[in-house]
Amino acid sequence: MSWSKLKQQLESFLSPALVGKVEYRATSYRYSPDKSGDCYITVDKKNVLNMNDRTTSIRWYQTEQEIKSDPDLQIPVSNEEIEAVRIDTKGTVPEDRLIVIARSRKISGLAKDLMSAQTSLSKSNFAVAATKFLSTSIEESIEGNDILLNILALVDRRVGKKRILNMSEQMKLKHPIVQYFYELRRSTL
Repeated sequence: MSWSKLKQQLESFLSPALVGKVEYRATSYRYSPDKSGDCYITVDKKNVLNMNDRTTSIRWYQTEQEIKSDPDLQIPVSNEEIEAVRIDTKGTVPEDRLIVIARSRKISGLAKDLMSAQTSLSKSNFAVAATKFLSTSIEESIEGNDILLNILALVDRRVGKKRILNMSEQMKLKHPIVQYFYELRRSTL
């Protein structure tokens, strides 16, 4: 699918409050085949997500350790996860330490997921992800680990006010750029 057709379809699914505010853009170089160009998403004419640029204002993680030590990352831990740690340690660990261990386990898995999702952003991947988004359900796009699918689903008009408001806990586990688009969408409700 050509870029102009893909862009037109993506923008037709934008939430009415975000039309004109969120735009999809791409550059390419006609006479330079070794340069594939860039894809980026703008908010209020400002480049927010450049698929190849690490200099945006959004936090990009270079290592898993950065993710683990990020104080802005809040990881909720469920009672089931605490109970799993209690069973693994055979009940010999104090209650407050169980929460720390469960959070540490969860953030380790999350760090691996965030790093793999973050490293796959490029112009060609944007076209693939956008085409996939157009052919899959909103639920799959929101619940998956793909950053682009998460963003495209969050700005989609098919995601209603009630669903957006009920996603706050789920969004704490997502990449900062996904959290940014979530807050952007919440601010339009």
